[in-house]
Amino acid sequence: MKSHHTLPLARHVRAALLTLMISSITPIPVLHAAEKEAVAQEYQIPAGPLSQVLSRFAAEAGILLSANAALADGKASAGLHGKFTVQQALDTLLKGSGLEVEHRGDHRYAILPHSAKASTLPEVQVTAAANKEMAWSPIKGYIAEQSATGTKTDTSLMETPQSVSVVTKDFIQAIGAQSLREGMAYTPGVNVAPYGPDSRYDWIALRGIDAYSPGFYQDGLPWRNAGTFATGRIENYGIERLEILRGPASVLYGQSTAGGLINVVSKRPTATPLKEIQMQLGNYSREQLAGDFSGPLNEDGTVLYRITGLVRDADLPRQGMKDDRVFIAPSITFLPSDKTSLTVMSQYMNSDAGIVAGALPEQGTLLRTPSGQKLPYKTFVGDRKFNRFEQKQWYVGYLFEHSFNDQWTFRQNARYSEVDLAYWQVFGKRYTKVNLANPEDPSNFRYITRDMNGSPDHIKAFTIDNQLQWRIQAGDWQHTLLAGLDYQKVRDRNQFYSGSAPDLDLLAPDTAQTIVRGDPVQDSSIKLAQTGFYLQDQIKWGSHWIATLGGRYDDATTQNAERVAGTNDRFNDHKFTSRAGLLYLADNGIAPYFSYSESFIPTVTVNTQTGKGFKPETGKQYEFGVRYQPPGSKNRYSAAWFNLERNNFISYDPNSGSPSQTGQIQVRGLEVEIQAQPIENMNLITAYTYTPKVEVTASSNPALIGTPLLATPENTLAVWSDYRFNNGFKVGLGARYNGSTHGNFDSASERIPSFTLWDALVAYDLPHWTLALNARNLTNKEYVANCASGSCYYGEPRRAMLTATYRW
Repeated sequence: MKSHHTLPLARHVRAALLTLMISSITPIPVLHAAEKEAVAQEYQIPAGPLSQVLSRFAAEAGILLSANAALADGKASAGLHGKFTVQQALDTLLKGSGLEVEHRGDHRYAILPHSAKASTLPEVQVTAAANKEMAWSPIKGYIAEQSATGTKTDTSLMETPQSVSVVTKDFIQAIGAQSLREGMAYTPGVNVAPYGPDSRYDWIALRGIDAYSPGFYQDGLPWRNAGTFATGRIENYGIERLEILRGPASVLYGQSTAGGLINVVSKRPTATPLKEIQMQLGNYSREQLAGDFSGPLNEDGTVLYRITGLVRDADLPRQGMKDDRVFIAPSITFLPSDKTSLTVMSQYMNSDAGIVAGALPEQGTLLRTPSGQKLPYKTFVGDRKFNRFEQKQWYVGYLFEHSFNDQWTFRQNARYSEVDLAYWQVFGKRYTKVNLANPEDPSNFRYITRDMNGSPDHIKAFTIDNQLQWRIQAGDWQHTLLAGLDYQKVRDRNQFYSGSAPDLDLLAPDTAQTIVRGDPVQDSSIKLAQTGFYLQDQIKWGSHWIATLGGRYDDATTQNAERVAGTNDRFNDHKFTSRAGLLYLADNGIAPYFSYSESFIPTVTVNTQTGKGFKPETGKQYEFGVRYQPPGSKNRYSAAWFNLERNNFISYDPNSGSPSQTGQIQVRGLEVEIQAQPIENMNLITAYTYTPKVEVTASSNPALIGTPLLATPENTLAVWSDYRFNNGFKVGLGARYNGSTHGNFDSASERIPSFTLWDALVAYDLPHWTLALNARNLTNKEYVANCASGSCYYGEPRRAMLTATYRW
């Protein structure tokens, strides 16, 4: 028996979206929006039950929609993709349903049976606050407007005086990115494969500087590593957005490299129910089953949940070694009031894989051997039974926020994590010379000398970040003051093994030999601790001028007790870092800015002359940039010129091998980024990087001065575009161009050729289903990614993946 009474908003949302039906005369939930109904707006609403699709549309369009909800029972909608006015959108959504829409003035619409306008039921309205994008919220499409990575406050990217790129979940899925670094392939200033396809880590470089250590960030908290083999890994299916801050960032985050940092924003519980099952099949025996479920747990919507997880059975692109993974990330949000929120987050990931990494001799890859031969692209010089990368990691933490009033807000984010790694690898070094009398004898290029190394590693880490935010309005002046106190402590129990392995016959390779581990050459207990206090003021004067000022003081301690050598070193570092930026936001959407920023990272190298540790390595950067966002559009065009210095870099005397802190590296370049929808249903992402200078400008080894520490092409360009047809088909094509280099330290015997890789997408949307076929390196181009000191790294082979996603 049906009832006919009006439900409150929260109860109605639960009834409409959790049970997927409406059994009473109630209005479909709506949200007010700023756009006028006559203006076309972009929508990407998936197929589903008609009541659910209309609810989401009303929320995004900002209209009041009333109906006898029983009319939607048993009806489905194909969704909405593209730009529509409100009237066009409603006509499209109701097509074939036997229903029509009546405009009742202002933002009010009613859903009626055909020819039933004269006998309407009384209208009931429900309104809610505007659905504004926040720095941590989901993003529809490819273009984000807000971010907290550059300021630790919910700030518009147009008002952030430093280069920040946001890669959304939708874009990561569109390009078929299977790893974190692949998700950044269309971002300026990022080298996603400085050492080719390394299955162990997401090796990347930011503005010509290696970003491996001290590690990535997740939800603003560090996955700190101690420079060893163990570091937290990221699963793409658990990402809501991926944010890249380029340039020094110590004023907010403490220890960081001069090139910048990566911050991952995790999927969090949602008030709108979400149910998704995803299946993947790909080459290299990839089979993956994933699920993502979220929504309210109680009637009034004050407790929300989310469970995201996957199981993967796959192989690596060499020797059939496995690449398996289990991942699950439960989280729950408590909303006791509109001023307080607490999200408890957790994650467990078990990666069970072999290792595809390591270099091959330059002769046979970049150069041909004297007999004219090259090593096959699939050459594997490791050991398929010995090579192992088995890592288990888990964490539990929380994100807490309380607003005392409109001016004062307190946030506290904390996490405890553990990483347990079993790492073992055999890798090739050089050819074994068997005929010294004749260097060009082909037998000199038949055997590969190999070594082994390994590292059982266990990390325990705790980190907490306390933030107090104060918003002040004084006439034309607005201040957003942020005071923070963060602390992190890391314990790393690490052993390192190193030794020789049997030579490999390239004509008859035996990649399953007996490998002797021996005794550890290092056995360390490393303790890292850092306490930092920071202040930041974001100042707005009128509606145009924005200044950002910040300073931070850090106290960092590193202790390394090494059992094999019998040493116990302790390093204490204190450092003040600063940042300043000035931006002008014009009425026409142009926003030029200038910024200065600093970084530091402690070293753990002992000065052999004094017996004490060296000072921290530091960085500083000047950046001039401009962004343009046409009024009324989300399209954004950005350009930034930067001059970056990495100072106090440890270098080594080539004769004595003694370390000294005389190293300096300078990077200078220009980055251009475009995120736009040039026409209806079309997306365009462009990233261009011009880096004319990446040089060692000072070193205790004179031969290195004037060379790049890490090979960085002068020009890189990545362009992705996709188009969605009205019948549900979507096609996409991407090109990634890398200019030529001479390798690390310009050490390659000849120039490494430039290369262009193509990526492609074909997708189709059905009611409830999305089918997508992705290919990366579509043409399976064989190329050399980089070279260093007589060795070279081949690039990644083609990867293809078919994904079927079911949502209800």
